[in-house]
Amino acid sequence: MSEQRTTAAGGMETSFGFRSVGEGEKQDMVNAVFHRVAERYDLMNDLMSGGLHRLWKDAMVAWLNPPKRPGWTVLDVAGGTGDIAFRIVDASAGNASAVVLDINGSMLGVGRDRAAKRGLADNVDFVEANAEALPFADETFDAYTIAFGIRNVPHIDTALAEAFRVLKPGGRFLCLEFSEVDMPLLDRAYEAWSFNAIPQIGKVVAGDGEPYAYLVESIRKFPNQKDFAAMIARAGFDRVSFRNYSGGIAALHSGWKL
Repeated sequence: MSEQRTTAAGGMETSFGFRSVGEGEKQDMVNAVFHRVAERYDLMNDLMSGGLHRLWKDAMVAWLNPPKRPGWTVLDVAGGTGDIAFRIVDASAGNASAVVLDINGSMLGVGRDRAAKRGLADNVDFVEANAEALPFADETFDAYTIAFGIRNVPHIDTALAEAFRVLKPGGRFLCLEFSEVDMPLLDRAYEAWSFNAIPQIGKVVAGDGEPYAYLVESIRKFPNQKDFAAMIARAGFDRVSFRNYSGGIAALHSGWKL
C-alpha cells in the first residue's frame, strides 16, 4: 500500500506528500528533506507535537520492555539521531545492544555525536543503509523498532518484509507513527495546526518551512491504523495490535514473529 501508480507512459509514480513523483525519485527527495532538518530534527519534533513525542516514545519503549540481560539486540530503523535507541539501552540498564540504521548520513552524524556525549558509543552502532535492503543476515535481532520513519519509505511492504526477515523467531516489531485522529473536534484543530502552524514554525526555527510541509502531507498519505495493521499481518507477523495516543495523533503498532 505504497500508493504506486502506473503513468500513461508506462512508468511508475508514487506520492511525495501530496505530489506525485517518479518511483525512483522519492528516496532522493526524502533524503534531501532530512539532510536539511537533521540538526533541528528533535527540536522540531518537540514543537510539532507540543513535546508529546517524548511521552509516546517512552510508551513505545515501555511496551517493548527490553530485558535487563546482556546479549539482547535491537535494530532501530530510521532512527538516525538515536532517540529511540538511547531510551532502549537506558531501559535495559545498559545491557541491550542497539544498531541504529538510517539512509541519511546527516541524521546518523547527529546520532553518533549524541551517543559519544552520553557515553553510549559501546552500546549503539550506527549503520547507513536502506530499510528496504537491510545489510544483515536472517534472524539477527530480538526486536525491530521504527519511529516516525516508515511513512517516508518508498516501498513500505518491502520494508516490512525485511523487518520480518531479520528478526529472530519470537522477535518483536514495533512501529510508532503519526496516524488518523479519531476524536471529533480534535481532528479539525490538529488539521489546522498541522497545515498552517507547523511549516511556519519550521521556517522560523529551522530556517526552512518546505521540509515540514512535506512531513505534514506525508502523515495524511499514510494508511490509517487498521489498514497499516493489515499490512503488518500480510508481512507475516502474528498477534498484530495497535495503541492510539493523544486521540490517534500517533499510533503504536506491534507484531510478533512466531
